[in-house]
Amino acid sequence: MTILVTGATGNVGRPLVAELLAAGHRVRALTRNPAKADLPAGAEAVAGDLAAGTGLEAAFEGVTAAHLICFGGDDFAPLTNGEQIVSTAVRAGVRKVTVLKGDMGKSPLEAAVEAGGLEWTHLAPVEFMSNTLEWAASIREEGTVREGFAEARSALIHDSDIASVAAAALTGDGHAGQEYWLTGPEALTMPERVRVIGEVLGREIRFVELSRDEMVTRWRAEGYGDGDIEFFLAMRTDPPITGDLVLPAVEKVTGRPARTFAQWVRENAAVFD
Repeated sequence: MTILVTGATGNVGRPLVAELLAAGHRVRALTRNPAKADLPAGAEAVAGDLAAGTGLEAAFEGVTAAHLICFGGDDFAPLTNGEQIVSTAVRAGVRKVTVLKGDMGKSPLEAAVEAGGLEWTHLAPVEFMSNTLEWAASIREEGTVREGFAEARSALIHDSDIASVAAAALTGDGHAGQEYWLTGPEALTMPERVRVIGEVLGREIRFVELSRDEMVTRWRAEGYGDGDIEFFLAMRTDPPITGDLVLPAVEKVTGRPARTFAQWVRENAAVFD
């Protein structure tokens, strides 16, 4: 079967494309700029924009399963054209989809998928390990990380583990109608994450705690609006699951333990040096 991966050049889409190809599946990758996508050999890159609804007819043609994302565009805003995406997929013969959530609530795309008669599996990562890349510049330049909410724990997940769960759901049985909350194997505070980075790099990294007000000021300076800031605060102070809760979904679905944060840091060490 041909599997469509949207968000194919993203932190989850790229390893998902690679994993599906390695398993022998035909993969079509939706990207706004195929010429610059630099996808693994064997992937069929097609031009389109999920958020704008362009190129979808060609992207879904001959596809039986698809990985969808709930956000798009340069600002990663929630998609509002869920009904268009689902109707196009259904007309093309798509039967099975995974949907990568981007918020705590149910998005318009998720609602449309559930109402559209598709076999769906929702993927809800608690926090991406790749979010740590936001610290790269300050670690390289100052050997320092400045963040708030130092005591909050997060069982953040390796992006490739999200991809592995998506691959299993798209190509296997028993996942229809499931919403998988995805975590890594350990719940870490910000200082603990900084300590792990320092251990992998072989040098001390300082952690400086910022106040809640300082964090809000920083987010505003970075261009985030009230809705984004409200979401950031909720994830740090009132997350949908308890921050120290490690869930078994990755191992249950893929048959292997979730990757550790230390492994992610080793894989990305060059970015911090």
